[in-house]
Amino acid sequence: MVFAAGLGTRMRPITDVTPKPLVSVAGRTLIDRALDDFTQAGVKTAIVNVHHLADQIEAHISTRADPRIVISDERPLLLDQGGGIKKVLPLIGDAPFFICNTDAFWIDAPQSNLVALARAWDPEKMDAALLLAPTQGSVGVDWEGDFDLAEDGRIIRREGPKPYVYSGVGLIKPQLFAKEKSDVFKLAPFLFSAAESGRLYGVVSSGLWLHVGTVAAIADAEKAIAARRK
Repeated sequence: MVFAAGLGTRMRPITDVTPKPLVSVAGRTLIDRALDDFTQAGVKTAIVNVHHLADQIEAHISTRADPRIVISDERPLLLDQGGGIKKVLPLIGDAPFFICNTDAFWIDAPQSNLVALARAWDPEKMDAALLLAPTQGSVGVDWEGDFDLAEDGRIIRREGPKPYVYSGVGLIKPQLFAKEKSDVFKLAPFLFSAAESGRLYGVVSSGLWLHVGTVAAIADAEKAIAARRK
């Protein structure tokens, strides 16, 4: 599931007229970077939710051949990430599925980070697994990090600076939401609950991770990409 319904408030005024997934960085839109990565990893179907400037997103991705796109229309009400997932659970079924934000991507990864995450997946001990990037050295990280890792790969939440940030990509079991009654709710509490029970794991990604969450971050990302291409 690709989250493309958000308002992109930190990227205003660009997102007043262009939805954040369609913001271009070094000649490619953010959503195309994500969908291309999933296609290369062998993913056949992507559910994309839409709300803000939804017509633009639908028109753009309608030109793609791969992966097959299923639109989840949230025009009437923005459901947040958790609610967006719950809405499409009948389409997902019982198998674990990828989740993906559209404000970050990798370059120069020697292998597919998506494939690496899938290979690390162990349903016996995991309810969710997240791709992580180093807090230091990644582009566009303006906070102190999100998580630490135990030696066995379990994600640890603690106070203070942390060595890893959540990349916006994960694998998750649909069963986590089985008892949720609300239609609008956040995803993060479910991940935090999995961490508390020792069932949230992390995989450190390869390559350079670039987070594009603000207007200024667009130029920072393009500068980093250009430096790698010299």
